[in-house]
Amino acid sequence: MTERSLETLIDEVVLGLASDSDRARLDRMAAEDPELAARLEHVRQRFAPLDDTAAPIPLPDGFWSRLFDRLDTPDSTGASRATASDGAMSGGEGSSGVVDFGEARARLTRWRRATYGAVAATVLMAFVAGWSLITPANPVVVTLLLNPSGDAVALVESAPDNTTRITLLEKPDVPGGQVMQVWTKPDDAGPPVSLGLLSDGTSGTLATQGLTAPEAQQLYEITLEPAGGSPTNLPTGPILGVGRANGPVT
Repeated sequence: MTERSLETLIDEVVLGLASDSDRARLDRMAAEDPELAARLEHVRQRFAPLDDTAAPIPLPDGFWSRLFDRLDTPDSTGASRATASDGAMSGGEGSSGVVDFGEARARLTRWRRATYGAVAATVLMAFVAGWSLITPANPVVVTLLLNPSGDAVALVESAPDNTTRITLLEKPDVPGGQVMQVWTKPDDAGPPVSLGLLSDGTSGTLATQGLTAPEAQQLYEITLEPAGGSPTNLPTGPILGVGRANGPVT
């Protein structure tokens, strides 16, 4: 297995996108390789704050069966077999009404694999710009920002050079003519310092020069400011999210 394919496998297992067999395979490999076990645990711990933001919601009963009923794979000519399949499932005209469950299971497995692959590809592509799940510069602090209602709205990861990745956990309500601005307080007794703007209202990475390396318990927040940023270089608008940093488990 190449290093890249191993990273992808770890990503999929941690995100819950891997098949049962792939999860079992990685568990066996980790049991025999302490270094791999440490890498796997590091990724799990790094994204643990995301798991804590919401209670698990199981798939509805019969989800995969209903999905199978609606989806089909093309035959060798590229034409869909949905019509014939639908007839067989419903016992319609020209059908014996008998379902080949072996074939059904095989087709369902193919759809599951396709679903896992598509979702995994989407997640991994989001990190191509240098913040993949395993390979970015290790953050020295991780912060979960909460809104005034106590809901988690953003995950902040800040590296030693204050390169800061903000992952929004909710779609922000940014009125026209305003922008989200990210702040930190390297010194509790000092003023807030701007890390930059999320000008397009989406997650992003901000680079700031001249600050000391971030530390645990450092304050981070996101506020709404006029377009172009705060006119006073201090927070002036409502706080969208605020929190204190923790060092990641390594």
